[in-house]
Amino acid sequence: MLERIYKAQLLCDTACKTLGRQINIMEVCGTHTVSIFRNGIRSTLPKKLKLLSGPGCPVCVTDTGYIDTVLQLAGRDDCLIATYGDMIRVPGKGGSLETKQPSDNIRIVLSSEDALQLARDNPQKTVVFVAVGFETTAPATAVAVKEAAAGAVDNFCILSGHKLVVPAMRALLAEKNHNIDAFLCPGHVSVIIGYGAFAGIVERFGRPCVVAGFEPMQIIEGLAEICRQLAEGIAELKSIYTAVVTEQGNTTAQEIIDECFEPADGYWRGLGRIEKSTLKLKDKFSQFDALKRFDITETPGEDVSGCRCGEVLCGLIEPPECELFGESCTPQAPVGPCMVSSEGACAAWFKYGRKRKRA
Repeated sequence: MLERIYKAQLLCDTACKTLGRQINIMEVCGTHTVSIFRNGIRSTLPKKLKLLSGPGCPVCVTDTGYIDTVLQLAGRDDCLIATYGDMIRVPGKGGSLETKQPSDNIRIVLSSEDALQLARDNPQKTVVFVAVGFETTAPATAVAVKEAAAGAVDNFCILSGHKLVVPAMRALLAEKNHNIDAFLCPGHVSVIIGYGAFAGIVERFGRPCVVAGFEPMQIIEGLAEICRQLAEGIAELKSIYTAVVTEQGNTTAQEIIDECFEPADGYWRGLGRIEKSTLKLKDKFSQFDALKRFDITETPGEDVSGCRCGEVLCGLIEPPECELFGESCTPQAPVGPCMVSSEGACAAWFKYGRKRKRA
């Protein structure tokens, strides 16, 4: 173990010396961000190697306009809102689901199947499932929609907030942050889409893309592999998470997604409107689309004044650079979504990085 760590550190040191400047590596996934902090990985890296937290937390990248739509539906007497617990405290323009009164028509569920069962148990209400997540959770939502169609559960619908990772990575490099040298690609998403999905990033932008798991050694060796490529002046696609990630991914899950959803333009917090970056239900399942059922038009929302979550998600600043961080914005009283989610960069910095900030 120690020999592997030393070898990885040597590769990182070599890259920093070879390039003679700061190296910026973005870990796209929020789970990576938390694991990096929890295991003290930053302290093992050269000072000139900087890790940037990216748009890999589905709660964090959800646009304010989406939250406002959820709040609008939560105010209807004929609706029940079914949501994952981590969406309860995400603020919109009119507050959050946590502060929504009355709150009798808001239910926390653990899965899309629970939301579907809620619809079966409450035929007098329309159950709206707050379907947020990346490709990892989209198959489960698709299964619930198919079951609703097959079982004629007509009082079930979804508000699709599902997003696609690769279009966001492209938008980052093309429009928001040209200083990203490489990506530590998300493990969970890669199980579904396969590491081959990142080939276009490598080919078009010349950035190394390495998929890694979430154990400390996997992350360290993933960063070392990136540094090896940077030191050699090459950009390659590689996965060291070979236990569960293949080049093609989970084709069965992909087929389920493709059967129910199609890519559409969508809004991301910090990134704005990104072409073909979200999933909407296909026409044959349109009866389960909450936007169509309630004749709602999706519009971008306005972020809370002073909140810099969008810049954090683009890797442009670190959370402590936001004037609200640790002051008016804390996990107990979050202003922005990056402080709400357990995978949010601000929450991770608050929990693990404040001593470093004070120093």
